[in-house]
Amino acid sequence: MASNTVSKASIARRLVLLAIGVICLSLPALSHATNNCPWLNEATAGGLLGGDAIGMKTGADGQPTVCTFTQQDTGVTRTLRITVEIASDPHARMSAVAQVCGADALPIKAIGNEALVCTADDRKGAVGERVVGRVRDQVFTITIASTLKADPILNRDALKARIYTAAEQVAGNLF
Repeated sequence: MASNTVSKASIARRLVLLAIGVICLSLPALSHATNNCPWLNEATAGGLLGGDAIGMKTGADGQPTVCTFTQQDTGVTRTLRITVEIASDPHARMSAVAQVCGADALPIKAIGNEALVCTADDRKGAVGERVVGRVRDQVFTITIASTLKADPILNRDALKARIYTAAEQVAGNLF
Protein backbone atom coordinates (compact mmCIF):
# COMPACT_ATOMS: atom_id res chain seq x y z
CA MET A 1 0.00 0.00 0.00
CA ALA A 2 2.89 2.37 0.71
CA SER A 3 4.35 1.86 -2.74
CA ASN A 4 1.00 2.70 -4.29
CA THR A 5 0.89 6.03 -2.35
CA VAL A 6 4.46 6.89 -3.38
CA SER A 7 3.72 6.28 -7.02
CA LYS A 8 0.59 8.48 -6.90
CA ALA A 9 2.60 11.31 -5.28
CA SER A 10 5.35 10.82 -7.82
CA ILE A 11 2.87 10.96 -10.71
CA ALA A 12 1.25 14.09 -9.26
CA ARG A 13 4.66 15.81 -9.01
CA ARG A 14 5.50 14.85 -12.57
CA LEU A 15 2.18 16.22 -13.82
CA VAL A 16 2.74 19.50 -11.98
CA LEU A 17 6.24 19.79 -13.43
CA LEU A 18 4.92 18.97 -16.89
CA ALA A 19 2.22 21.66 -16.57
CA ILE A 20 4.79 24.21 -15.43
CA GLY A 21 7.03 23.28 -18.35
CA VAL A 22 4.22 23.68 -20.87
CA ILE A 23 3.30 27.08 -19.41
CA CYS A 24 6.93 28.26 -19.48
CA LEU A 25 7.39 27.15 -23.07
CA SER A 26 4.22 28.91 -24.23
CA LEU A 27 4.96 32.26 -22.52
CA PRO A 28 7.26 33.58 -25.26
CA ALA A 29 4.57 32.96 -27.85
CA LEU A 30 1.99 34.78 -25.74
CA SER A 31 4.21 37.78 -25.03
CA HIS A 32 5.54 38.18 -28.56
CA ALA A 33 4.57 41.55 -30.04
CA THR A 34 2.61 41.20 -33.21
CA ASN A 35 3.79 43.26 -36.12
CA ASN A 36 0.63 43.89 -38.07
CA CYS A 37 1.87 47.07 -39.70
CA PRO A 38 3.91 46.25 -42.81
CA TRP A 39 5.87 49.53 -42.73
CA LEU A 40 6.87 49.97 -39.10
CA ASN A 41 6.92 47.81 -35.98
CA GLU A 42 6.00 48.72 -32.40
CA ALA A 43 9.61 48.86 -31.22
CA THR A 44 10.61 51.38 -33.89
CA ALA A 45 7.44 53.41 -33.32
CA GLY A 46 8.12 53.40 -29.59
CA GLY A 47 11.61 54.74 -30.20
CA LEU A 48 10.19 57.55 -32.31
CA LEU A 49 7.50 58.37 -29.74
CA GLY A 50 9.74 58.18 -26.69
CA GLY A 51 8.38 55.08 -24.95
CA ASP A 52 6.58 51.77 -25.37
CA ALA A 53 4.00 52.09 -28.12
CA ILE A 54 0.98 49.98 -28.91
CA GLY A 55 0.13 49.56 -32.58
CA MET A 56 -3.10 48.90 -34.40
CA LYS A 57 -3.68 48.31 -38.11
CA THR A 58 -6.96 48.80 -39.94
CA GLY A 59 -8.00 48.36 -43.53
CA ALA A 60 -6.22 45.09 -44.30
CA ASP A 61 -8.25 44.38 -47.44
CA GLY A 62 -9.67 47.83 -48.01
CA GLN A 63 -8.27 51.18 -48.90
CA PRO A 64 -6.50 52.94 -47.29
CA THR A 65 -4.49 50.92 -44.79
CA VAL A 66 -3.85 52.78 -41.54
CA CYS A 67 -1.34 51.94 -38.81
CA THR A 68 -1.68 53.90 -35.58
CA PHE A 69 0.87 53.67 -32.77
CA THR A 70 0.07 55.22 -29.41
CA GLN A 71 2.34 55.93 -26.47
CA GLN A 72 0.78 57.04 -23.18
CA ASP A 73 2.66 58.93 -20.50
CA THR A 74 1.50 60.97 -17.52
CA GLY A 75 -0.70 63.72 -18.92
CA VAL A 76 0.28 63.18 -22.56
CA THR A 77 -0.57 60.92 -25.49
CA ARG A 78 1.85 60.64 -28.39
CA THR A 79 0.76 59.11 -31.68
CA LEU A 80 2.34 58.05 -34.92
CA ARG A 81 -0.11 57.41 -37.75
CA ILE A 82 0.73 55.96 -41.15
CA THR A 83 -1.82 55.90 -43.97
CA VAL A 84 -1.05 54.19 -47.28
CA GLU A 85 -3.35 53.88 -50.25
CA ILE A 86 -2.90 52.61 -53.77
CA ALA A 87 -4.01 55.19 -56.33
CA SER A 88 -4.87 54.72 -59.98
CA ASP A 89 -3.50 58.22 -60.64
CA PRO A 90 -0.86 58.59 -57.89
CA HIS A 91 0.33 62.06 -58.95
CA ALA A 92 -3.19 63.50 -58.81
CA ARG A 93 -3.96 61.73 -55.52
CA MET A 94 -0.69 62.97 -54.04
CA SER A 95 -1.61 66.53 -55.00
CA ALA A 96 -5.04 66.16 -53.39
CA VAL A 97 -3.65 64.66 -50.16
CA ALA A 98 -0.88 67.29 -49.99
CA GLN A 99 -3.47 70.08 -49.78
CA VAL A 100 -3.78 69.31 -46.05
CA CYS A 101 -0.30 70.82 -45.66
CA GLY A 102 -1.28 74.17 -47.09
CA ALA A 103 1.27 76.88 -47.85
CA ASP A 104 3.86 75.81 -45.25
CA ALA A 105 4.70 72.53 -47.04
CA LEU A 106 8.37 72.01 -47.81
CA PRO A 107 9.77 69.39 -50.17
CA ILE A 108 12.03 66.72 -48.71
CA LYS A 109 14.55 64.89 -50.80
CA ALA A 110 15.28 61.17 -50.84
CA ILE A 111 11.87 60.21 -49.41
CA GLY A 112 9.85 58.51 -52.14
CA ASN A 113 8.54 60.80 -54.87
CA GLU A 114 7.23 64.33 -54.37
CA ALA A 115 7.42 64.11 -50.55
CA LEU A 116 6.46 67.16 -48.50
CA VAL A 117 6.75 67.94 -44.80
CA CYS A 118 4.53 70.34 -42.84
CA THR A 119 3.24 71.03 -39.37
CA ALA A 120 0.26 69.06 -38.10
CA ASP A 121 -0.74 71.19 -35.12
CA ASP A 122 -4.42 71.17 -34.25
CA ARG A 123 -6.70 73.76 -32.66
CA LYS A 124 -6.82 71.84 -29.36
CA GLY A 125 -3.16 72.58 -28.61
CA ALA A 126 -1.62 69.35 -29.89
CA VAL A 127 1.63 69.69 -31.83
CA GLY A 128 2.77 67.51 -34.69
CA GLU A 129 4.56 67.07 -37.98
CA ARG A 130 3.29 65.46 -41.16
CA VAL A 131 4.91 63.97 -44.24
CA VAL A 132 2.95 63.34 -47.41
CA GLY A 133 4.58 61.43 -50.26
CA ARG A 134 4.31 58.61 -52.71
CA VAL A 135 6.25 55.58 -53.85
CA ARG A 136 5.17 54.40 -57.28
CA ASP A 137 1.36 54.12 -57.06
CA GLN A 138 1.24 54.22 -53.24
CA VAL A 139 0.40 57.54 -51.59
CA PHE A 140 1.36 57.78 -47.93
CA THR A 141 0.83 60.17 -45.05
CA ILE A 142 2.74 59.99 -41.78
CA THR A 143 1.87 62.08 -38.75
CA ILE A 144 3.65 62.24 -35.40
CA ALA A 145 1.83 64.25 -32.75
CA SER A 146 1.68 64.97 -29.04
CA THR A 147 -1.29 66.20 -27.02
CA LEU A 148 1.08 68.27 -24.86
CA LYS A 149 2.13 71.57 -26.44
CA ALA A 150 5.32 71.81 -24.33
CA ASP A 151 6.16 68.09 -24.63
CA PRO A 152 9.74 67.54 -23.38
CA ILE A 153 10.16 64.46 -25.61
CA LEU A 154 8.39 65.57 -28.79
CA ASN A 155 9.35 69.23 -28.91
CA ARG A 156 9.41 70.97 -32.31
CA ASP A 157 13.03 69.98 -33.12
CA ALA A 158 12.47 66.37 -32.08
CA LEU A 159 9.28 66.20 -34.15
CA LYS A 160 11.12 67.36 -37.25
CA ALA A 161 13.91 64.81 -36.80
CA ARG A 162 11.58 61.93 -35.95
CA ILE A 163 9.12 62.54 -38.77
CA TYR A 164 12.01 62.39 -41.22
CA THR A 165 13.21 59.10 -39.70
CA ALA A 166 9.70 57.66 -39.87
CA ALA A 167 9.37 58.80 -43.50
CA GLU A 168 12.67 57.13 -44.42
CA GLN A 169 11.52 53.88 -42.85
CA VAL A 170 8.06 53.87 -44.43
CA ALA A 171 9.20 54.97 -47.90
CA GLY A 172 11.99 52.40 -47.81
CA ASN A 173 9.54 49.64 -46.95
CA LEU A 174 7.14 50.73 -49.70
CA PHE A 175 9.82 50.29 -52.40
